[in-house]
Amino acid sequence: MTAVVTGAGVLAPNGLGVEDYWAATLRGESGIGRITRFDPAQYPARLAGEISGYAPEEHLPGKLLPQTDHMTRLALTASDWALADAGVEPAALPEFGMGVVTASASGGFEFGQRELEKLWSKGPQHVSAYQSFAWFYAVNTGQISIRNGMRGPSGVLVSDQAGGLDALAQARRHIRRGTPLVVAGGVDSALCPWGWVAQIAGGRLSRGTDPGSAYQPFGAGADGFVPGEGGAILIVEDAAHARERGLGPGYGTIAGHAAAFDPEPGTGAALHRAARLALADAGLEPADVDVVFADAYGVPDLDRAEAAVLRELFGPHGVPVTAPKSMTGRLYSGAGSLDVVTALLALRDGVVPPTTGVAAVHPDHELDLVLGDPRPLSLRTALVLARGEGGFASAMVVTGPEVPLPEEEIDERP
Repeated sequence: MTAVVTGAGVLAPNGLGVEDYWAATLRGESGIGRITRFDPAQYPARLAGEISGYAPEEHLPGKLLPQTDHMTRLALTASDWALADAGVEPAALPEFGMGVVTASASGGFEFGQRELEKLWSKGPQHVSAYQSFAWFYAVNTGQISIRNGMRGPSGVLVSDQAGGLDALAQARRHIRRGTPLVVAGGVDSALCPWGWVAQIAGGRLSRGTDPGSAYQPFGAGADGFVPGEGGAILIVEDAAHARERGLGPGYGTIAGHAAAFDPEPGTGAALHRAARLALADAGLEPADVDVVFADAYGVPDLDRAEAAVLRELFGPHGVPVTAPKSMTGRLYSGAGSLDVVTALLALRDGVVPPTTGVAAVHPDHELDLVLGDPRPLSLRTALVLARGEGGFASAMVVTGPEVPLPEEEIDERP
């Protein structure tokens, strides 16, 4: 069974909706700026990729608003948009034939902070009953499944920045085991003082104050990353099921995936292993890859490790590399799923989006990093890479809808 992507919903700092986000990305339009959700003046890092122009009451029923954190509202809206994009009416499909798999790195920080403030200032009787689940890592999966009556195989992946890819891979496993359709991806947000302190404590946030240059993945001036909020939810569907619904090939195919864990984080060993295994899973060689969507940490030692992996796989300057997350910030669990959407759009339109904010690539990296304008290119296969804090690594191979793939055996592994 072949897992294809038939719909997508995107909420990103530089665009709401797939096509708005894609147009902004091709223009090199950044959503990074000084934080407005709270006053960041007292903190050493003050920039983030914030979503603007989103009013949850315009997209969700009023009864859901008191129950949900900001990230869950984004995830529910992205799911609604993805289902509409795929032409799926959940009520018309068997409830046990639809699953939900999301990724989360932080849970509902903003909701949690608000309720803790009530606890400290007013007492426990003023804390919302919804605090019991609104903060929880699995809440997006639960709320999406309840809203859409989806009772098939579901779950949540917690592997930091690698989570978005891991969630899509788990959806693919469910497809190969017989579930016709899975809503999958990642959406994160922790842009509140409580969440901000936790991110600063990691020691890898950029202290830069210029939104145009603070986050420089693979750049000679890289000194940390800028975080962001948002992500993407995708409809992963069995190709035969999509055809039965009268759909074409959709955005493309999830052709391969692998995850690895590095007991010595930062060496690149796990990322190299994940990339090799993902290509093998897809039945491809490095020479078959047309573009790489890099993890692109923006931290010098981690950039150096990823660049070494890419040189080992493709040779110096061997394949075009891009990091559109330079326009959104690193979205934690939302990063991988948004990169997959971006890669599929690049394959669809035959163009590699640029990496912004980088004046010059560090010469030691020896990368063909796409800078400045988008690069028109005939594209069939993309490799998407992601790393999470603590040693998580994930790689996914996606192909355009025009690429025929052999029927794959069902993977019965857990």
